[in-house]
Parts: sequence; structure tokens; C-alpha cells
Amino acid sequence: MRVVQSSFNKSAVNPDQYPPTPFTDIAFVGKSNVGKSSMVNTILNRKAIAKVSGKPGKTRLVNFFDVRLKNDDNQDVFLTLVDLPGYGFAKVSKTARQLWKKMISNYFKNRIQLNGVVSLIDIRHKADSKDKVMIEMLQTMKIPFLVVATKSDKLTKSKIVLELKKRRTEFGLEAGQIVAFSSLKKTGIEDVMNWIESRLK
Repeated sequence: MRVVQSSFNKSAVNPDQYPPTPFTDIAFVGKSNVGKSSMVNTILNRKAIAKVSGKPGKTRLVNFFDVRLKNDDNQDVFLTLVDLPGYGFAKVSKTARQLWKKMISNYFKNRIQLNGVVSLIDIRHKADSKDKVMIEMLQTMKIPFLVVATKSDKLTKSKIVLELKKRRTEFGLEAGQIVAFSSLKKTGIEDVMNWIESRLK
């Protein structure tokens, strides 16, 4: 499955502002410095559809993107990709952090189109408490999710295998529930797209 067209739909804060799309939502979530915008751009094969910034915390709203794909039979498939606010960035006010947390929670609870979440972590670091809270929330709410370990280009292949095994244990994940990804080297795209395809069936 490959992306052939994507466009920004709208940004929202509250559920009554969400676009009433007929397609499945696949949401992306992660800490503010994990490379989420870069990953969204890589997946959509666009340079800057999601704004990338050297300053973490750029994504402050729930952003909706319309995506058209082609499956292996060359048929059109549609989805709404949702870029959720980055969490855990220390250099913003407590009020802002609470607002972002509420936006994410409200989205999970109220968006009936949601059928999968890509949860990003940094492969170089042991399990972070904020990431654990996010994954536990997804597990409790029974939302299907895939953990994507970003910035894998910073490690050797053998180190990647070792760190993925560690993260599986730390987060209590099943085999195949976590994959490595690099926006720089364009690796892991197929794994992510295959998982997304499975959520659209």
C-alpha cells in the first residue's frame, strides 16, 4: 500500500470541532521531541505537510489530514491521519501541558472513527514514564496500537535488535507490536504501512 495524495483538513481543540469524515482515523502520538512531525512527513512522502521545528512542542492542536492510498490491487483506499499534540515537553507551562493532555484524552474517548494509534518512542532511551502512561491508556481503552521506535539511524543493526527487545519487556508488548523507524534513512516505512493497512480492513 502506498500514499498517492494527502492534504491538510483542519486543526481542532474540542470534539465538536473534529471534521465529520467518513474514513478511518489513524492517529500519531508521542513526546514532543520524538520526531513525530518528521515521521508523518516521511509516511506521507511530503517535505513539510506536518510542521517540523527545532523547538519541541510545535504540534499544539489535533491536526487532521486527508490521505488517499493505493492498495496492491491498485484500488483507492482512504484514511484520516491525525497528528496529536506532543506531550511531556518541560519548557511550557503546566496549564499548556494539561490542555494537551485533555485534548489527547478527549480525542481517544470521543472520536468514533479512531481505529488505531501509532505511539512513538525514542529507541535510544529506556522506557519513559510518560510513554508508559500513554501505552497503558491505550491498553486500558482497548485501542489498537503500534509502538514505533524512532531515530534508529543513531544505532547499529545489532543494537536496534537489542533495544527493541528491551522496550518490549519494559512496556509489556507482544511480538510484532513494536518496530524500528528512521525518517533519515527511510527505514521502517513498510512495517508501519502494513500495520495501518491491517487497521483499515
